[in-house]
Amino acid sequence: MNEKKADRAENIKKGIYILPNLFTTGSMFAGFYSMVASLNGNFDVAALWIFASAVFDGLDGKVARLTGTTSKFGVEYDSLADLVSFGVTPGLMMYAWALKPFGRLGWLAAFLFVVCGALRLARFNVQVNTVESKRFVGLPIPAAASMVAATVLLFHHFGWPSTYKRLAILVLIYLLAFLMVSGFRYYSFKDPALIKRQPFGFLLLAVVLLIVVAAEPAVMTFGIMLAYVVSGPLGFVVGWPRRRRLEKAVHKGHGAAAGR
Repeated sequence: MNEKKADRAENIKKGIYILPNLFTTGSMFAGFYSMVASLNGNFDVAALWIFASAVFDGLDGKVARLTGTTSKFGVEYDSLADLVSFGVTPGLMMYAWALKPFGRLGWLAAFLFVVCGALRLARFNVQVNTVESKRFVGLPIPAAASMVAATVLLFHHFGWPSTYKRLAILVLIYLLAFLMVSGFRYYSFKDPALIKRQPFGFLLLAVVLLIVVAAEPAVMTFGIMLAYVVSGPLGFVVGWPRRRRLEKAVHKGHGAAAGR
C-alpha cells in the first residue's frame, strides 16, 4: 500500500503535461467566468461562455491523445473542471435566470442537476475502460450544460422573458438530470472513421449545415442540442424490438443447453 502511494507521489514529482492541462484550465476559466456573468445578470453572455468551455473541453482530450500526453492526473483534473464548468455553472445560471421563483423546488432542481452531473462523471471514470468508445452511457455532462445554454440563448434571441414557459424550464432541468444518470446510449463522435475519407456528399452536407447554423445560430444550436438530447431515448425505443428478439434467442439457447 505504501509502495503504491510512493509511486503516485514520485509520478507527480516527475512533472505533468502542460499543453492538455492548459486547455482544461481554459475550460474551467470559461466556466467560472460564466458564473460571474450569471451573478451580474448577463445570462446570454454566461451561456456563450459555457459553449466556449465546451470547446476547450473537447480540445484537451484530443490534444492529449494526438501528442501522446494522456495521464491519470489529466483525467482527474478534467473531471473536476467538468464538474465546475458543466455542473455548478449551468445549475447556478438556471437558478438565477428562471428557477428562483419556484423557491425550494427551484434550487433543488439546480442541485439535482449538479449532483447528477457529478455521478455521471464518476460513472464515466469507472467505466472508461469497459464501455465502447463510440457510445456514452447516459447524457454527457457537457451536452447537458450546452442544452441549458442553448435554451437561454433561444429565449434571448426571441426576446422572451424568463417567466415565459418557466414550468417547461423546470421540467427540462429535471429531465436533463435524469438523462445524465440514465442507461441511454449517446453517440460520442469518437469514431475513427469520421476522420477518414468520406464521400463528396458529406462535405456538401456539412457546408449546408454550417450555412444554416450561421443564418440562425441561436435557433439552430437549440435544435441541434435538442436532437442530441432526444437521440438517447429515441435510440432506446427504436432498438427495443431488436433487443427483445436477442434476449429471447439467448433464453432459448440456454434452455436448449439445459435440456441436454
